[in-house]
Amino acid sequence: MAQRDGRSRLVLWMRTVAGQVFLLQATIVVLLVVVALVTLVLHSRADSEREARNRSVAVAETLAAAPGLEAALQSPDPTAVLQPRAETARKRSDVDFVVVMNTEGVRYTHPLRDRIGKKFVGDIEPALKGRLLTEKVDGTIGPLVQAVAPVKDRDGKVVGLVSAGVTIDHVSSHVEDQLPVLLGSAAGVLLLTTTGTALVSRRLRRQTHGLGPTEMARMYEHHDAVLHSVREGVLIVSGDGRVLLANDEARRLLSLPRDVEGQPVTALGLSAPTARLLASGEEASDQVVPIGDRLLAVNQRTTEQAGGPPGSVATLRDTTELRALTGRANVARGRLKLLYDAGTEIGTTLDVTRTCEELTEFAAGRFADYATVDLVETVLRGEEPTSTGAGEDMRRTALSGSEKTALYPLGHTVHFAASTPMDSGLGRGAAVLDTDLAAYSGWQRQDPARAEELVAHGMHSMIAVPLRARGVILGMAMFWRAGGYEPFEEEDLSLAEELVARAAVSIDNARRYSREHTMAVTLQRSLLPRTLPAQDALDVAYRYRPAQAGLGGLGGVGGDWFDIIPLPGARVALVVGDVVGHGLHAAATMGRLRTAVHNFSSLDLPPDELLWHLDELVTRIDLDEGGESGDLAVTGATCIYAIYDPVTGRCTIARAGHLQPVAVHPDGRAETLDVPGGPPLGLGGMPFETLELPLAEGSRLVLYTDGLVENRSEDIDERLELLRRTLQRYAASTPEDTCEQVLRTMVPQQPRDDIALLVGRTRVLGPDQVAQWDVPADPAEVRQLRAAVVAKLGEWGLDEEAVTTELILSELVTNAIRYAEGPIQVRLIRDRELICEVSDHSSTSPHLRQAATTDEGGRGLFLVAQFAERWGTRYTATGKVIWTEQPLPAAARTVGRR
Repeated sequence: MAQRDGRSRLVLWMRTVAGQVFLLQATIVVLLVVVALVTLVLHSRADSEREARNRSVAVAETLAAAPGLEAALQSPDPTAVLQPRAETARKRSDVDFVVVMNTEGVRYTHPLRDRIGKKFVGDIEPALKGRLLTEKVDGTIGPLVQAVAPVKDRDGKVVGLVSAGVTIDHVSSHVEDQLPVLLGSAAGVLLLTTTGTALVSRRLRRQTHGLGPTEMARMYEHHDAVLHSVREGVLIVSGDGRVLLANDEARRLLSLPRDVEGQPVTALGLSAPTARLLASGEEASDQVVPIGDRLLAVNQRTTEQAGGPPGSVATLRDTTELRALTGRANVARGRLKLLYDAGTEIGTTLDVTRTCEELTEFAAGRFADYATVDLVETVLRGEEPTSTGAGEDMRRTALSGSEKTALYPLGHTVHFAASTPMDSGLGRGAAVLDTDLAAYSGWQRQDPARAEELVAHGMHSMIAVPLRARGVILGMAMFWRAGGYEPFEEEDLSLAEELVARAAVSIDNARRYSREHTMAVTLQRSLLPRTLPAQDALDVAYRYRPAQAGLGGLGGVGGDWFDIIPLPGARVALVVGDVVGHGLHAAATMGRLRTAVHNFSSLDLPPDELLWHLDELVTRIDLDEGGESGDLAVTGATCIYAIYDPVTGRCTIARAGHLQPVAVHPDGRAETLDVPGGPPLGLGGMPFETLELPLAEGSRLVLYTDGLVENRSEDIDERLELLRRTLQRYAASTPEDTCEQVLRTMVPQQPRDDIALLVGRTRVLGPDQVAQWDVPADPAEVRQLRAAVVAKLGEWGLDEEAVTTELILSELVTNAIRYAEGPIQVRLIRDRELICEVSDHSSTSPHLRQAATTDEGGRGLFLVAQFAERWGTRYTATGKVIWTEQPLPAAARTVGRR
């Protein structure tokens, strides 16, 4: 009876969820153990064959490569030598046989001595070709795996074969010895997993309280009751589109009848899109659908995903209030985006008028129908405005809108009346909102007639916001809405204030920039040459192109400069330089360097010495002004200095970090001159070298700054070659035309760097303008020189200058004979002035001094200085030149040969 009761309880337990889970898990565990055992046995067999193959290959290769094997094979009795070795190797390596044979397959060794001398069983052809062979065969000792390895002599020829083999049973025995252990392990695993399954089932039984299907169904009913009480609608639809379940919240939200189960979704009276969505079973995530005056968020998934029956389950949530909050959030997000876009679209340039236009264009397109900006007159001039804009005259600077209205036009002077809200707002610095213009609450006092026209045009609301920056009023921005927009609200007022505040900062920056730009441009124009100096050595043309404002620093004001400096002896100096940076500092530094070059050129220094002095000056400037930070350092400035002599037709050039000049010869050939390169100014310690070359009359010398040839998208060598080809193409043009053509070809519409270009066409003074004499170091020769000079002046029609010239040359030549070293040379040049030059080989310069009344001498240079307009000393490689200049009558001046 007790045994029967035990069987009854077992049957009842197996009907429970826990019992059924235990039975299923136990079955799965048994199947897994059986599969694992079968897999282990099969795997052991495969391992046995693999082990046999590896072992036979290792023994055969090792013995085939053993030292002395080749000699043993060639001995009179190979078996006697090799049989002991082979047996020793077989026993130590645990293989079944080791066979050494000749190339015909005749055995020399074998574990069974009666097999020696007989043919080897197996394929030996691959081994005879020098390859290792492994194969599975049925040998004389049973199924086995054997390997055959070739024995090679020093020349690589196969002289014998070695074979080693292991029977499958020999290797399998080791694995079969472990089979009891494997079976014991499997039994242990089965016991352990069965115990675990029993524990899990026991735990599951506790969780389910031993419930069977009936009890579980009853529990489902309780869950169903809970499902109908939640505040989220649940709707289950079958695969054919019929309602299987709808909880109470779903019935309420969708207004469903009580007997809705079993009815098609399309027959529930829902809107077509909603019914189509619920009947289709398509996946949906928070898809909002309107149901009457509600907005429901629908989430829908299919029931087949987890292996369930065809159909879908949808949850419904009322989001009407959430939608209202989301709408307000969207409005706030839209306003933030509006302000963000305003930051990127307003203030893109440093131009006051353009910034005002950007504000009105932006506002009229996204915030209002019409927008205007009126600025105080002082702001438009770049001056500092007063603390308040109330009572000040303003000018209509920008106006945007869809069509013309009665608003003041551009350029109109606006003066807000004292009784208007706009004037009050200006005085307080506060914005003004009028939501109903038609009520005429005071804004119309500004201009009653225009106010009526504006209302008649449809204007219904207005916002006026003072443009305020750094505590001062710059002007007034006004926004107008007509019939296309809802009237302005209080929230729009804060948005307009933020929009105008951002624009005011940009306008004030543009105003300050305009003031600084005007100052910099004024300074720069005062420092650059305004007219060409009078000289006849070169026909010169120049161009200066500032950088585009906003691309090359402070409105294009930079440090590029040029100069044309007349020198004694009818010579002329061409200078082009470039100071690093832009703005006021670069312009001021450029002016200082240009002044320094003028001062140094007055000393008549050669180009290399002048650049050396200029380099020292820049170094001192950096030490004085750069400080520890070096923010104002000039280091990096470049300069090129060229002196052309129209008498000899020779040009001397030196450069400090500057680009090479270009010479265009009379035959049209353009050549880049190889002027020795010196370091940029300010580095110090490096010498400068010069290039001296002849330039035929009509040649063109072209100097320029790097802004002409540098381009970020092109290589510098390509740009230099383009400049050379351009100059060569327009070789026959005048210097003016050459400048125009070069700029048109090389310079973009908006250059990023300023450009200085200087083109000089050479002239040469003819023999009728120059006279020269060699003077022996004998005072008696001075008389003959004076006679020759008077005669030459008579030929030139300068008889009136003869007495003065005779006196000057007498004093200079006498001093040279007395104090200097010969030879002595005298040269007269008739140019714009009459130039007298006396050269010698002494480096001692004469000094002008005031002689006392009792002195017998010392008055020579004093008389020269009195009669000559200018005089000075120029040092050469061989000595010095004392020169004087005398003014000529206008009729006697020449311009030289062209």
